[in-house]
Amino acid sequence: MNMKQTFSLPNNPTDKERYDMTLKSLKEAGRLEDFDNIMSLLSSPEDITNIAPPGSFKGIKVGVIGGGLAGLSTAFELRKLGFDITIFEAEKDRIGGRVYTYYFDKEKTLYGEFGPMRIPASHEATWHYINLFNLNTKPFIQYNPNGLIYAKNIRLRNDPNGMNVMEKIYPKFNLTKVEKRTPWMDLLDYAFETPLYLMTPEIRKQLAEIRKKYSSEILFWDFQSTRRTLELSSLSEAAIMMLSSITSFGSSIFDRNIIEILIQSYTLSFENLYKIPGGFSKLPYAFYNSLINKKPNEYGTIDYNMLGNINFKSGTYVNGIYYFGKNKVVLQFRDKNKSENEKQEFDYVVCAIPFSTLRNIDIYPQFSNEKMQAIKEMSYASAQKTILLCETRFWEKGSPSERILGGASFTDLVIQSIWYPSNFKEGKQKGVLLASYNFIPDAVRLGNLPIEMRINNVKNQIAQVHGISKEYLDKIVTDSDSINWDANPWSLGGFCYYTPEQKRLFSYTVTKPEYNNKIFFAGEHISQLHAWINGSFETGMKAANDISKMALFAGRGLNPL
Repeated sequence: MNMKQTFSLPNNPTDKERYDMTLKSLKEAGRLEDFDNIMSLLSSPEDITNIAPPGSFKGIKVGVIGGGLAGLSTAFELRKLGFDITIFEAEKDRIGGRVYTYYFDKEKTLYGEFGPMRIPASHEATWHYINLFNLNTKPFIQYNPNGLIYAKNIRLRNDPNGMNVMEKIYPKFNLTKVEKRTPWMDLLDYAFETPLYLMTPEIRKQLAEIRKKYSSEILFWDFQSTRRTLELSSLSEAAIMMLSSITSFGSSIFDRNIIEILIQSYTLSFENLYKIPGGFSKLPYAFYNSLINKKPNEYGTIDYNMLGNINFKSGTYVNGIYYFGKNKVVLQFRDKNKSENEKQEFDYVVCAIPFSTLRNIDIYPQFSNEKMQAIKEMSYASAQKTILLCETRFWEKGSPSERILGGASFTDLVIQSIWYPSNFKEGKQKGVLLASYNFIPDAVRLGNLPIEMRINNVKNQIAQVHGISKEYLDKIVTDSDSINWDANPWSLGGFCYYTPEQKRLFSYTVTKPEYNNKIFFAGEHISQLHAWINGSFETGMKAANDISKMALFAGRGLNPL
């Protein structure tokens, strides 16, 4: 869990530049041997045109439930082979699912990210589409030494060696002698990185793999919560409380599966990070604009006449999935502007919505017992974000050692973390502050407040962390908004996040098709890299490939899966 970037990152990196920076990070971590495995595990599957020629499946109907990145990438790939595709997206006014850029102005220059906000250099499937759509990218600042830590009512700078915390925060906790002389980042790394080094490269690889059975080493860690892992590393309870007060996640994930952190550490998911200037919503809208275009540029040499038809049903939600043994899947859906349900038959269906929302859909007959259990039980993390539009960038004022240009501040208050824009405007121009990003218990406790009370509480705590008056903040905050992903009816949670044992129980089960290989599943929850869009892309492309294989062999009575 590297706290700082030790080398500069280029804008719009080439593939070679991304590979080089990934190799540098692995060399620093002493895990160079993991490079090939990581890049392979996070890559796109084979191109769908290797399975069948373009235009092969004209007239075969596919229903895609969900217009997030998993559903959009599935449709984009299936279109190459001529499938007729209907996309059902419940949101009326936007697409992208949990990718959601909120714009304060018509020019779209003042915005905040309610959903994803960073792309790691190692996430190959994501960069496949970034490059395909020629989207601009710039480095995302994850760590800034000018950022603040505010804990136990003490304000200090987050210096790279952790000396400020050791001097001012450590005395507030009854730490052991060894803990008192160990920087907090080293305590954290010892707890969360040591398990990786206890595994061979082939065992580490299983962290991000989907398998029927895992090794005993993986199963051991699958049983452990984050708190238990901290305890196993011999940290005292005082050290655990201290770390929960000054880190980005606080105590939010203490009851969650340590495998989630190990996967992200293994794949370098918090290193060499990038953003999309102008907002992450540019990514889903790149798909959308291509899909509705009769003559898109993104399909290369494929003749336009070979492409499938796209029917995009926005503002329409699926509320029933049925299979009556006629080799067709029936979807029941309702347009929000209509009072009656409608039904339509499909040859294949891709379910690209979270299991949290799938749980509310009528399914007859039910899927396999294992899949239904996963739908009922798989854990989702609550997530809340509040953004403030400020007339002046107060966080950029002061000397160079005081200005916060990008990165974050962390606090033991309920707002949990604050994220700053990195485009320096000398404090004189408007700016958007991600004033609170928290998840799980704190997201519930803050996110479920009435929105006016929620934003007022956030402003109170922003003033507290930064040592400014609430009255001043009230004057310069001209607009704001907030999202509680638990309360969004089409997500009912921020992202999938395993509790102990759920990798063993569900990681393989969730990937399996249902209804005699007629309905397939995609989304970050189907992958093993939860909370990242790379998992959406990987599983969306794989679902498209699997449908193509089924369609290719359907007339021969064979099952290619």
